[in-house]
Amino acid sequence: MRGVVVLLAVSVGAEPVPLSLKKAVEIALAPAGSARVQLAREAIAQAKARQSQARASLLPSVDGAMTGQNFTRNLKAFGIAFPAVPGFRPADVVGPITNFDVRAHAAFTVFDYAAWKRLDTARTATAAAEAESEAARNAISDQVARAYVAALRAGAALEAARANIALAESLQKLASDQKEIGTGTGIEVVRAGVVLANERQRQTLIENEHRRAMLQLARGLNIGLDAELQLTDSLVMPEANTPALADALAAARENRKDLSAQTLRERAARRNYEAVKWERLPSVQAFGDYGAIGLDVESALATRTYGATLRIPIFDGGRRDARRAEAAIQLRSDHIRTEDLRKQVELDVRIAHDTLTASSAQVTVAEEGLQLATRELEHARRRYEAGVTASIELVDAQTRLERARDNRILALYQYNQARIDLASAMGAIHRIIQ
Repeated sequence: MRGVVVLLAVSVGAEPVPLSLKKAVEIALAPAGSARVQLAREAIAQAKARQSQARASLLPSVDGAMTGQNFTRNLKAFGIAFPAVPGFRPADVVGPITNFDVRAHAAFTVFDYAAWKRLDTARTATAAAEAESEAARNAISDQVARAYVAALRAGAALEAARANIALAESLQKLASDQKEIGTGTGIEVVRAGVVLANERQRQTLIENEHRRAMLQLARGLNIGLDAELQLTDSLVMPEANTPALADALAAARENRKDLSAQTLRERAARRNYEAVKWERLPSVQAFGDYGAIGLDVESALATRTYGATLRIPIFDGGRRDARRAEAAIQLRSDHIRTEDLRKQVELDVRIAHDTLTASSAQVTVAEEGLQLATRELEHARRRYEAGVTASIELVDAQTRLERARDNRILALYQYNQARIDLASAMGAIHRIIQ
């Protein structure tokens, strides 16, 4: 099917940059592309950092210390009193004493079920962030594809406006020629001039819409708004097999990354709830230290300590129960969001599927209408040149041809938008941009 090739530019004097839809999406998804994609990458990094923090609570911790001090002590302050000895008065303050201590301390969690659950929660949250990043990339691809198609439509409308002006100029000349040979009238020349003036005014409005569409595309790519772009794709009706509705729904449930991300968020909320619940279990931690202590480095002797701690939660003022209630609320909220999103996904697929089917039929009708309007104009022109009819018939045919051109452009635009809608609803937007 014949397409409309469109060239768009936002500035004058610069060398135009060829830009296909695939290239536009690649630019938007580049590391320095869309801000949404950049933020999604940062969200993944943040989730991985939280996962590392959760894992750290289960790994051994080792630290070292070296202490040197000189001190005096009031023995009476510690309840130490020496019996009085005739002729001898014990000192109440001892010191100064110099002390040197170098020591390594290690601790290791032997058993903490709640900590393991928190690590599972962090891992699931990381998977959700990665799925959300893919959803963001798909959303950006969808946004760029829509902006690209909108720019194609604006350019096609501009090309149609130029064709309408060329047609109006030729018909004005024809009216003037007919008036000169005596088969036309002055009102017909004026009527043709009015039509030409209207077309020129319409072209001015379309040029503004065409510049706006290009700026929106450049903004979606996160590039300079003064860049000059040359769109290399065409506004056409590509040959595409529309999947059956049942297949489209199954693909959406499997491929929609936003649904996957929400499902993982619900799973993370469930595991967080379990982690808070299992905080009631006892935990066991082993510890030990080894080092040397003495009055100085030379006299320091090795000493060590090791042991284990059993912690049994008894009462914390209700804070644990409050956290568990909050986690339960978060779990129920995420479950509601998941179910709502599933219904929205199904609605998106059904609407997009119906729209694509209807849009395909509209393109066929628009193409037939354009062919008929073109033939009608040719017949009206020959009748006018032969002096059989007045110019009003020619102007009517001209108006219907312009409307048919607009209808074709609109039908092609709606069809391509419907393809994007269905691909996005199915989680397969990458198929559109290959």
